[in-house]
Amino acid sequence: MKKFSTPFYLILLTFAAVIASAQTKTIKEVPIQPTLTNEGVDLFTQHCAVCHGKDGKGAGPAADALKKSPADLTQIARRNNGTFPELKVEEVIEGLAAMPAHGTREMPMWGSLLEGQDHDKTMGKMRVFALMKYIEKMQAK
Repeated sequence: MKKFSTPFYLILLTFAAVIASAQTKTIKEVPIQPTLTNEGVDLFTQHCAVCHGKDGKGAGPAADALKKSPADLTQIARRNNGTFPELKVEEVIEGLAAMPAHGTREMPMWGSLLEGQDHDKTMGKMRVFALMKYIEKMQAK
C-alpha cells in the first residue's frame, strides 16, 4: 500500500472542497416584475416556473439550488384523493397555509406581491385565483 505525505492529503481535501463549492448553486433574487397580463399561464411563467418548471413538475432552472425540491404541481389532485383543493392551493400561493412538514418556507409568499405596487387586494386575489385555476388545469389525468 502506497503512503502519501500529509501535503498530498491537504491538496486532495482542498481540491474536493473546491469541486463541492463549484457545484453549489445559488438563486439570484430579483425584484418582482409585473406581468403583461393577469392570465394564469403568464403569472405562472413569471413567478413559478423558475422553481416548478414550465410543466409544473418541479424541475425549474432554480430547483437544484433549493434545500427541498419544489413540489410536482401536476400531482396535487392525486395527492388529495382525486380532488383539487382550490382553497388550500390559494392559501399556499398567498403564504397563508402553514406547512410545518416542509420546515422553513423557501417559496415566496406571492399574495402581497401579486397585489402590485398599488397594494390592490382585490386585484391580488384575482391574480391568485387565476394562478390557482391554471395549476388546476395542469393536473395529470
